[in-house]
Amino acid sequence: MSDFNELTQALVELDEDKVYQQVDQRINAGDNPLDMIRDCNEGMVEIGKLFEKNDYYLSELIMAGEIFKTVMAKLEPMLGNSKQKAQVTKGIVVLGTVKDDIHDIGKDIVASMLRGTGFEVVDLGVDVSSEQFITAIKETGAKVLALSCLLNFTFPEIKKVIDDLAAAGLRDKVTVMIGGAPTNEEVRNYAGADFYGKDAAAAITLCKEIYHCQ
Repeated sequence: MSDFNELTQALVELDEDKVYQQVDQRINAGDNPLDMIRDCNEGMVEIGKLFEKNDYYLSELIMAGEIFKTVMAKLEPMLGNSKQKAQVTKGIVVLGTVKDDIHDIGKDIVASMLRGTGFEVVDLGVDVSSEQFITAIKETGAKVLALSCLLNFTFPEIKKVIDDLAAAGLRDKVTVMIGGAPTNEEVRNYAGADFYGKDAAAAITLCKEIYHCQ
C-alpha cells in the first residue's frame, strides 16, 4: 500500500475523515476531478483484492462503497459536460434485483464497487420487471446486464428476463451475469445466463473482461 498516494491510501485503509480531507484539499488546490476519481478507483480495486483474499469482509465493502459515493457527490458537479464523464467510464452496466425480490444489500455493494472501479451503473433498484430491464438495455446500449436475487423462488424471473431479451432480439448483444446468495452455476445454466458471480469482486472482474479493460 506504500506506493499509493495519500488519497488512495486513505481509501484503502477506510480512513473516512482523511479521504474527505484529501478530496477537499485537492479541490481547493484546483486539481482535476478526473485524477481524484482515478485515485479512488485505484483504491477500490485494491479493496476488491483485499476482499478476495478475505482480508476485508462485507462490512468493509459496504463502508468503502459509502465513502466512494460521498466522494463522487463532491466531484460530480466539477465534471462538467458528459464528454468529461465519458472519459472516466469503462462501460455501462444495467443492474437490478429481479421481480418479486426486494433485497438490495448485495446489489448495492456490486453497484458501488462497479462505480468505484470506473463503470457507469444504471441501477434499476429492486422488484424490477423484465420489461424494465429490456427498456434500460435499449436506452443505454449496455453490454452487461447484472441480475440479483436472494429468494430462490425468483429463479424463474431470471429466466424470464433472459428469454424476453432473446424475444426482443437483444440476447446476442448483452452479456448476462447473475448473483446473490442462492445462485450458483446450476441456476446460471437453468436461466440461460452467461456468468455467475459468487461475490462483488467476481462481478467486477467479469465486467472488466467483458469490456476489455483493467
